[in-house]
Amino acid sequence: MSRIGKKPVAVPAGVTASLDGQTVKAKGPKGELFFTIPDLISVEFKDGAFKVDPKDDSKLARSQWGMSRTMVSNILVGVTQGFEKRLEINGVGYKAAVAGKVVKLSLGYSHDVDYPIPEGITVVTPKPTEIVVSGIDKQKVGQVAAEIREYRGPEPYKGKGVKYAGEFIFRKEGKKK
Repeated sequence: MSRIGKKPVAVPAGVTASLDGQTVKAKGPKGELFFTIPDLISVEFKDGAFKVDPKDDSKLARSQWGMSRTMVSNILVGVTQGFEKRLEINGVGYKAAVAGKVVKLSLGYSHDVDYPIPEGITVVTPKPTEIVVSGIDKQKVGQVAAEIREYRGPEPYKGKGVKYAGEFIFRKEGKKK
């Protein structure tokens, strides 16, 4: 039994949610999102909440149960509050700046790295060593943050590179003489 899947997803105030077959649609102050639930999962909307249940007891249906409930919850949170990921840049001369629809990253390479910002995502640099990625789609926000981090991930000796805010980097000891 999925502990997450058992809980109903309440629709927050100010959100218009509807169920069209297997597609859950939500429209809120930040925008509009939808998610199509897999065929092995049944969903019903009553009393201002979505209830997600597996249609049978197969392993695949049970594995998609909690994921489907979480996706419905994520679209409702996304249209009301949105999501954000914070990245920190460590290293001498490492910095970031937003220029139009492009993030310019100086990460110790012989050239600057230009990352085009996808549609529906907002990237802000409050400080040259901090990047804030935000949007209504949790998957897109996480993907953009991961792609920016991938250009120069944190290394274990000096901790230089791009890391998530609050991420612990396991440090290694340098070589001895």
